Amino acid sequence: MRSIWKGAISFGLVSVPVKVYSATEDHDLKLHQVHDRDKGRIRYQRRCEVCGEVVEYADIDKAYEEGGQTVVLTDEDLKSLPVERSREIEVVEFVPDSQIDPMFFEKSYYLEPEKIGVKPYQLLRRTLEETELTAVVKFALRQKSRLGALRVRGDVMVLQALLWPDEVREAAFPVLEDTEVRISDKELKMSSSLVESLSSEFEPEQFADEYQEQLRQLVEAKLAKGDAVDTEETFGAPAEEGEGAEVLDLMEALRRSVENRRKAAKGAEEPAAVSRASAAGRGRAGKLEAADAEGSPSEEKAPPKRRTRKTG
Repeated sequence: MRSIWKGAISFGLVSVPVKVYSATEDHDLKLHQVHDRDKGRIRYQRRCEVCGEVVEYADIDKAYEEGGQTVVLTDEDLKSLPVERSREIEVVEFVPDSQIDPMFFEKSYYLEPEKIGVKPYQLLRRTLEETELTAVVKFALRQKSRLGALRVRGDVMVLQALLWPDEVREAAFPVLEDTEVRISDKELKMSSSLVESLSSEFEPEQFADEYQEQLRQLVEAKLAKGDAVDTEETFGAPAEEGEGAEVLDLMEALRRSVENRRKAAKGAEEPAAVSRASAAGRGRAGKLEAADAEGSPSEEKAPPKRRTRKTG
């Protein structure tokens, strides 16, 4: 990994120099635009509305318009801002891990200590881990002042960018306020049974981006066969929903869902039971064969029985 920024965690009089790395990466298939007629690639140009010239990126400034007036801001203007020049990850306060609403979470970054900062880095990491606290921090990155959460993930510290409070919308849906709903104990119990049947430990590795997988499958099929790709042959026939689908009431839908989950769980258990029974059968057969081989004193004098092998 390549670091994208260098700075220092600052809390009290302690300073921890760190390198910042992006903790996530995008594996989506990169698509570009082409002309549908001749497949020529579409290009966009930065063209000035005044002179009509194509402008190089190096010759572009930023501007803000308000009340009919335009204020131009150069790169030098933006770099002169004190916050932009800051390389400090300032710890503002420590809060319980559970107090930060996941709605505020944005991009994540790994923090690696510089060699001279390994000990204070480990000290802060262990302190956060043992106290189960998260450090709320302020920092500047890519021309933006940011709020962040400094927390522990395994052996490293993670800087999680947070949205500002005014960036998170409040949910106000009249249908929830104006509609009176009565939920019976039976409905709640059935719903809880369904939730319990679907409960599991979260293992992100078992999930995959199905759209990206199908997109790659489509690209590979087109590479192999050209543009005339049979969708059904590539992805299989679509599931038939039937005509006039039956509308189930809530209780019936919950009941059927619970039954389906139980059948699925039973189906998963049966192969294991068959395997155990088969192993037990082999164990009993082995013991009987061993007993036959040892035999009793009277049986040893008897002539051996002829064994016939079944064929077919």
